[in-house]
Amino acid sequence: MAFSSSNDSDEVLSEINITPLVDVMLVLLVAFIVTIPVLNNAITVNLPKTAATQPAEPKKPVTVSVDAAGKVYLDKQELPVSSVEAELKALHAANPDLTLHLSSDEAVNYGTVAKVMAAIERAGITRLAVITNAE
Repeated sequence: MAFSSSNDSDEVLSEINITPLVDVMLVLLVAFIVTIPVLNNAITVNLPKTAATQPAEPKKPVTVSVDAAGKVYLDKQELPVSSVEAELKALHAANPDLTLHLSSDEAVNYGTVAKVMAAIERAGITRLAVITNAE
């Protein structure tokens, strides 16, 4: 604290008193420490004990690829575009939860990719992921 006496000259006091600032910061810190546990609205539940189970093994998705020349591949096996639908229907009949990944070269004609996508839709496959590269 700065005290002045009558003997001192009238100089300007250029020191900053940080005591009130520290007091306010400590009060805010205590307030945050007290309120943060209150913000957690989780309900405490005692879960029942059961036998451990193995998670279901994820099935590998089928990959349909179209290269730059317009050739269609079903899991690295080349197929004509006309027979893609029949092959996919057979795979879908064997596994109704079939997941399909579609990848195509960026230089391929859009018409070829559209034909493959139409064959996928007619085969009844609903789980389709189009594979791309991130920019």
